[in-house]
Amino acid sequence: MPINVFVPKFHTDEILEHMRECLDRGWTGLGFKTIDFENAWKDYTGLPNAHYMCSNTVGLHLALNVLKKKHGWKDGDEVISTPLTFVSTNHAILYEHLKPVFADVDEYLCLDPVDIEEKITERTRAVMFVGMGGNSGRLTEVAELCSQKGLVLVLDAAHMAGTRLNGKHVGSEGEVAIFSFQAVKNLPTGDSGMVCFMDEELDKQARKLSWMGISKDTYQRFNTQKGSYRWRYDVPELGFKYHGNSIMASIGIVQLKYVDEDNAYRRKLAAQYDDLLAEVPQVEIVPTAPNCETSRHLYQICVPQRDEVMQHFYENDIYPGVHYVENTEYPMYAYGAGTCARAAEYASRLISLPLHLRVTTEDVEKVVSVLRSFSFYR
Repeated sequence: MPINVFVPKFHTDEILEHMRECLDRGWTGLGFKTIDFENAWKDYTGLPNAHYMCSNTVGLHLALNVLKKKHGWKDGDEVISTPLTFVSTNHAILYEHLKPVFADVDEYLCLDPVDIEEKITERTRAVMFVGMGGNSGRLTEVAELCSQKGLVLVLDAAHMAGTRLNGKHVGSEGEVAIFSFQAVKNLPTGDSGMVCFMDEELDKQARKLSWMGISKDTYQRFNTQKGSYRWRYDVPELGFKYHGNSIMASIGIVQLKYVDEDNAYRRKLAAQYDDLLAEVPQVEIVPTAPNCETSRHLYQICVPQRDEVMQHFYENDIYPGVHYVENTEYPMYAYGAGTCARAAEYASRLISLPLHLRVTTEDVEKVVSVLRSFSFYR
């Protein structure tokens, strides 16, 4: 059997019970289960607000759209971001006609607060912090820097479902945190996400904008509104169709019940990798930040001859990943090439080893054995 970098695992029978409830009731869209999932997520994380979205990417865009209006940002204003991320992080900045300015990463592959400070200009308005692989990096220092400089902190927490920093679930460090429940994330659905504003008024604004700017969504009108004009609504501003649906929420409600247990298993596998790879001198393990109980979405190492190592894995029916290509290699971000030397160097050596609920301890031993069998510098 091949050993793949990602294979999700679902509690199928329990999920189907929730889905059946949606189908029998005839309500599969916004409302009903989405509300249940939002409440469950707030209870789990301790965050004050949670709005269920159809993806993390739209949540990032919606967050920046709301923040731009609130703070009066102008087109061309700058958001400091990382070049070592999935492109949706930086695409969301471009969607709002803002400019990503790239700061370098630290040994945790998260934004380095020292380089953030060096990249601040008179047009800097926000920092987009990515918790790479579930790692918190120097998030506390970045939050303090943003507070000192009057910058908005946006947390792209796509990998951080279940990550705790100093014993508290991440998300409250900035103005907004956006989580991902995409198909291979630690809390997988088909594809969806959650945008969590700390300010209730911003949460209310996001809810209006995520349903086309309509003043009352269908669920509200037909389940809370009385009288003969339940069909009536207003459209006070231009919005989007970004909301989540009850079918995806049904999956999320069930998966959330097991996320801590699942993440503990990932950390167990990661500890096994740590022990076995300590004996392989060519391998540099990406560390976990102090006081961080990481979700362990990724287990990342750096090796010389990365592309040859990947091919060696393929020849042995093992299929790791690379997270990520340094974004300045893409045409739209090429203006930032050469500005983040550490991110570029890491990106040339990174490998994400298989780490998911279907990976066994025997699989970990095989992955490490195959890596050991590679002849470095041949």
